[in-house]
Amino acid sequence: MKVIKDPLIAAIGGFICILLLSYLNNFENNYIWLIPSFGASMVLVMSVHKSDLAQPKNIFFGHVISGLSGFFVLSFIGSNIFCIGLGVGLAIFLMMVTKTVHPPAGGNPIIVILGEQSLSFIYITLALGSLIIIIFAIIYNKLVGKDYPYKIKKDFN
Repeated sequence: MKVIKDPLIAAIGGFICILLLSYLNNFENNYIWLIPSFGASMVLVMSVHKSDLAQPKNIFFGHVISGLSGFFVLSFIGSNIFCIGLGVGLAIFLMMVTKTVHPPAGGNPIIVILGEQSLSFIYITLALGSLIIIIFAIIYNKLVGKDYPYKIKKDFN
């Protein structure tokens, strides 16, 4: 029964949160609230919520840092195939250095550069959208009895 129950609970959670972001996307036409990398973030918080990659710090800072990487490259170098690779590489570097790796966020520099997004995209879509995902994941996972955010127990022996 657990073979079906856990995936179903995760799928329902992903459905509800993406539905909420879709609603905001349709309701508030001035901002984009729904991006592909958020779907991938939902996979992590719903199915492997104990992973370091799915923790709130990684989700928030991973999305923001990677978006800023793309914005930096777009602003100072431009938009071409070299810049797209540079934006993703810079995002990987910065997420690793800050210990905020969140793989779905690796797509954000591509979105920022190809879409020539402004700084408001970083603060509205990526920052607030990430916070919505985090708050939803905390509430939903608590309601279904999962420990999230997950506190990793360090063994000092």
